[in-house]
Amino acid sequence: MFAVIKTGGKQYRVAANDLLKIEKVEGQVGDIVEIGHVLAHGEGENVTFGAPFVDGAMVTAEVVEQGKNRTVIAFKKRRRQNSRRKIGHRQLLTTVRIAEILLGGAKPAKKAAAKTEAKAEVAAKAEAAPKKEAKAEAAPKKEAEATETAAPLFKAPKGEPDDLTVIKGIGPVAAGQLNEQGITTFAQIAKLSDKDIAKIDEHMPFSADQITDWREQAKELAKK
Repeated sequence: MFAVIKTGGKQYRVAANDLLKIEKVEGQVGDIVEIGHVLAHGEGENVTFGAPFVDGAMVTAEVVEQGKNRTVIAFKKRRRQNSRRKIGHRQLLTTVRIAEILLGGAKPAKKAAAKTEAKAEVAAKAEAAPKKEAKAEAAPKKEAEATETAAPLFKAPKGEPDDLTVIKGIGPVAAGQLNEQGITTFAQIAKLSDKDIAKIDEHMPFSADQITDWREQAKELAKK
């Protein structure tokens, strides 16, 4: 049996155990997600089409991996001196494995299993509660680790911050995200090393090509 589903604005023909990449859906690895937009389903030459979706049909899938697609570069050059724009984008993707194709309002079997596992996990935590008192000394270390994880990527320099939106490709939202990570001035961006750029690329929604372009623009702005 196969089904045609719609998710992330795209359509996919899927069957049980198929592995495919779709635009990001919320969920941790191992979670079961439900896709209710089933456009058609069938087996062999017997195909049923929806209008636009098939009533009571649903496809369930297991989240295998959360990641990003390769960087796509959009470069525009105009017939004016130094009039160009370069933007990079990495689409967030989720790799899923199709679990079941359900018809007629049937309930997913794997979802019930997931709930059972969750209940067992809660019970295990309740049994382990007395042991937590013996590990009270390790708690401050865990809190310190959590604080380090939440810390900004860079230390913001002293003085007034620059208006980062002057750099082409940095809007108000991106400027706010950079400020939260301690990046506040043109001079700071101009001095970013390749290692710093790789660090930003890993932890923030900006590509290495974008950041490299911002660095070159910041070098000129820092001179003024």
